[in-house]
Amino acid sequence: MNIICNILVILVAVEALAIMLIEVFGSSELHAKAFDLSLDYTRMPEARISMSNQGIYNGFLGIGLLLIRFFFPTIITTSGALLFTIFIVVAAVWGWLSAHNFKIFLVQGIPALLATIFLFLS
Repeated sequence: MNIICNILVILVAVEALAIMLIEVFGSSELHAKAFDLSLDYTRMPEARISMSNQGIYNGFLGIGLLLIRFFFPTIITTSGALLFTIFIVVAAVWGWLSAHNFKIFLVQGIPALLATIFLFLS
């Protein structure tokens, strides 16, 4: 069970870091394609600032998951990883509902939900 938890946590963390890279450093074209947004919207300075800000938060979640799971004392690894995966599930549900885009939940929420379930069971 621990191996499955570690794999899922790493997957969720790497995904959060990949999303951060796209949001912070990606082009307007990449933003439009990756997040199903119009190119006109992603070219707006306000949208780029907002996307970059969201990216930083995704990076915090990814780094936090990796730190909690692999560098903190073992007594807090499961509860800390649970906290971060639950944050990601909630963010994915909110993204789905607020953006009316189920893809957000599928891509970001399902892996985090699976990790949460396996962490809870471990």
